[in-house]
Amino acid sequence: MDLPVMPPVKPMLAKPAAALPTGEGWFYEPKWDGFRCIVFRDGDEVELGSRNERPLTRYFPDVAEAVKAQLPERCVVDGEIVVPRGDRLDFESLLQRIHPAASRVTKLATETPASFVAFDLLAIGDESLLETPYAERQARLREALAGAKAPVYVSTVTQDAEVGQRWFAEFEGAGLDGVIAKRGDQVYAPDQRLMTKVKHVRTADCVVAGFRWHKSGPVVGSLLLGLYDDAGSLQHIGVAASFPMKRRAELVDELTPYRAEALDGHPWQDWANAQTDADGEHRMPGATSRWNAGKDLSWVPLRPELVVEIRYDQLEGSRLRHTGQFQRWRPDREARSCTYDQLEVPVKYDLAEVLGG
Repeated sequence: MDLPVMPPVKPMLAKPAAALPTGEGWFYEPKWDGFRCIVFRDGDEVELGSRNERPLTRYFPDVAEAVKAQLPERCVVDGEIVVPRGDRLDFESLLQRIHPAASRVTKLATETPASFVAFDLLAIGDESLLETPYAERQARLREALAGAKAPVYVSTVTQDAEVGQRWFAEFEGAGLDGVIAKRGDQVYAPDQRLMTKVKHVRTADCVVAGFRWHKSGPVVGSLLLGLYDDAGSLQHIGVAASFPMKRRAELVDELTPYRAEALDGHPWQDWANAQTDADGEHRMPGATSRWNAGKDLSWVPLRPELVVEIRYDQLEGSRLRHTGQFQRWRPDREARSCTYDQLEVPVKYDLAEVLGG
């Protein structure tokens, strides 16, 4: 491979904001909910680079073939790998594509094929566009991929702030993550947070039914969160983490009273020694991480009596899409009152309309 921009390249990142920036020179596009991917193509050679610079190529042979069929002969394109299912993006199916067994990868490439959504052009032919303003890169991208068709798409974009705000309200129902704002005069700066992202943020009261130790020592790493479903079963929905180290130590003392006899009758007691099945389909509190096989995900049960208020952005099925953020304890809430009913349901939107631009 011999390109003007060579792998690995860390993608340019976005910093969070509470509202979309407005004014002259801003571009807005959907925040696609998938795996960030920089595609490098030099003839028949294709490499799919991830955000952490680890190649995704072996996990997405279908995307690699689509790239060879539809992208320019020599190019570097920034975008997102997504899995459309019906009228929305399916992040859980996307996660399953990361599997160590080649036979499983081949099977899933047929059963849950992925798509590539392009949103920036970093190089074409012998020309690097890293120092080219975004507005020009955007125009060059649309010219280079003018004939693209499923499963390759060019992200829809607008300079109308009102349209961007409407997308923020509507596109979530199709499984998108928010809206990204970019300056038209911005060069491409790898690994720098020079774009702006606005994501949905909500709160929910959840049951704390366990915790995991932090990798650095005997302090709390994350809280295991649950909500009661319509059948009265406590479902594991995700974790709350990202505490300062001092707070992690304080949590040990705060949680200690709830550790006594916690596993007796615990709704997750069958998960105490659980592992994922042969295909890695289950994500339980005691399971092995598909991203890091050596990561210890063993957990400490707590009597399911504590209630915590968390911030979250969205759900994927019945689980939090991202890590929840601890807000405060809710001693005024009964654990049994923490149900899925409190969660906001996004406006329904057809993914085909989003991908159609």
